[in-house]
Amino acid sequence: MLSLFRLVPVLFLILLLLPQDGAQAANGGSRSVRDAATRSSDAVAKRRPGTAHAQEAAGAGRSNAARRAVSRPAASIAKQASGKDRNSSRGAGATGTKGVIAPSSARGKADPGLRRTGRELAAGNGRTGVRPAGRSAPRATAASAAKTAPLAGAGRATSARRAQGSAPAGVAAAAASALALGPTASLGSALGLHRVDDPLDLRSGVALVIDRDSGEILFEKNPQYVLPIASLTKVMAAMVVIDAGQSLDEEIIVTSEDRDLDRFSSSHLPVGSRLSRLELLQLSLMSSENRAAAALARSYPGGIEAFVQAANAKARAIGMVDSTFADGTGLSAGNVATAHDLARMVAAAGAYTLIRELSLATSLSVRLPGGARSFHTTNRLVGSPNWDLELQKTGYISEAGNCLLLQARVDDRSLIVVLLDSFGRYSRIGDAERIRRWLQNPV
Repeated sequence: MLSLFRLVPVLFLILLLLPQDGAQAANGGSRSVRDAATRSSDAVAKRRPGTAHAQEAAGAGRSNAARRAVSRPAASIAKQASGKDRNSSRGAGATGTKGVIAPSSARGKADPGLRRTGRELAAGNGRTGVRPAGRSAPRATAASAAKTAPLAGAGRATSARRAQGSAPAGVAAAAASALALGPTASLGSALGLHRVDDPLDLRSGVALVIDRDSGEILFEKNPQYVLPIASLTKVMAAMVVIDAGQSLDEEIIVTSEDRDLDRFSSSHLPVGSRLSRLELLQLSLMSSENRAAAALARSYPGGIEAFVQAANAKARAIGMVDSTFADGTGLSAGNVATAHDLARMVAAAGAYTLIRELSLATSLSVRLPGGARSFHTTNRLVGSPNWDLELQKTGYISEAGNCLLLQARVDDRSLIVVLLDSFGRYSRIGDAERIRRWLQNPV
């Protein structure tokens, strides 16, 4: 009995020690986990700058430094094309060709090709007399582009052949350079166009504002560069389709041929959709629907090849001497033009009442195989009380950046605004607003 009483304190001490040891083990385990997490965080932190930079460069509002890093391989194209490094014209980080930008001091100049109406332009008499493209601007060459980034894929090769088939040598070279860049950088950033200062602090690499009726140039920034134009191509496509005189009520079936097998861009028009040519035109201009534009080109008399030939013939007819077209969607980087040529295209398209109306529509509901679906405009300026728009079109592919065409009345003047290679999706809208405020309240 005595020995049993002696064992009770021992057992009590054992019970007291067990929780304490367990807590110490748990604490030790927690410290081990924390140490492991710390080591993992340190390892991640060492890799984070590159990851953060890639995310920033992929974002819509990426910085100049990020864009330069992303486009560094393409920058060598511009250097090889110019034959020498461009001299800095505005201090560190601001490079460009002398005379590239003419801000408000450009007032009073007139582009003879825009003094006439769209119908007169279609006669083929419109041609720019202001700093013509191909005279002073350095361009990437097809040879240097091939050395830097060769064409990849049958789709891109086909686009290259279409883009260069009937284009002037300089324009074909620019198209080849844009195609060779691939989906990693814009040609404008490769040429350093964003580093050119301008008094409005625009985020677009190229800008042009012209009075449609008089041809007076109100503002220009890098207007002579031949650059990819993305879905701005659809404005030309609409003119070509309407000129063909095909029935707008004819039903067209979206087929597998209309899919984007180059960039694999998304579409809300499933294969098998049945829409009228008029509905496809509206979806192409209003919503920038690629399969709609592809179906229109495919159903053109003679097919896509005939459509591309007609688009380039139309471009020559309205004075777009530094442009070429490779498809009807704008997905090919081989669709290239200068800002002045695009202003001519807008002036010509403005003569088509149907194009004006469809581009300014806000929505359209159509019946698809899966049920009814509503499509909406891609331009948030449509319907804005601050704008009296007459025609508009947005565009984007990586090689072109974000683009915007506008024809609008500002202070009772019909003005054409061209913005190419803007940094982000909304910066082109911000640039348009800056231009409008400047026009209404010039300093």
